[in-house]
Amino acid sequence: MDPQQQPRPAPRLRPLPGLIFASRWLQLPLYLGLIAAQGVYVYHFWVELVHLLQAAFGSQAALQSLVDSIGYKPGAAGPALNETMIMLVVLALIDVVMISNLLIMVIVGGYETFVSRMNLEGHPDQPEWLDHVNASVLKVKLGMAIIGISSIHLLKTFINADNYSDKVLIAQTAIHITFLLSAMAIAYTDRLMTGTAAQAGGHH
Repeated sequence: MDPQQQPRPAPRLRPLPGLIFASRWLQLPLYLGLIAAQGVYVYHFWVELVHLLQAAFGSQAALQSLVDSIGYKPGAAGPALNETMIMLVVLALIDVVMISNLLIMVIVGGYETFVSRMNLEGHPDQPEWLDHVNASVLKVKLGMAIIGISSIHLLKTFINADNYSDKVLIAQTAIHITFLLSAMAIAYTDRLMTGTAAQAGGHH
């Protein structure tokens, strides 16, 4: 092997900088806690899915559980597994999946960016987005994920609009637009910073 290609040994830090740098490991319990939270979401997903399947086969107890969980108000004839209810339950399941995706981005991307390298280069299951992740890219991707989650919530509200007041509908729409504008501003700022950095590198 060419001696010039050998990796340089990591520089030894002085005690105080070493302690400050090692403090990044205090974030590890936070990411482990998010993994536990994702386990709760997985459990919740399967509970709702089992209730949906049971309701499809005529279980009134499962149907009532679905009605209570999605905040759906049935008509005078009582709860029934109609198209609206199925759509609301499916959207709730999609919502759980999207939040789980958001958790994965925060856990994996945050650990890779702020704590320690995972050395996933060449791994067949390495996420495509993790190949060029940094704090700026992570912010943009998280913003896009939050917009997707907000869109699902807004769609659920519009489908079940009869059970919400006009004030709630307007507030949720305004919040969604705020998320959208914020994500656009973050993406635009990131683009400006990336372009500035590229120009500075070109001048050198």
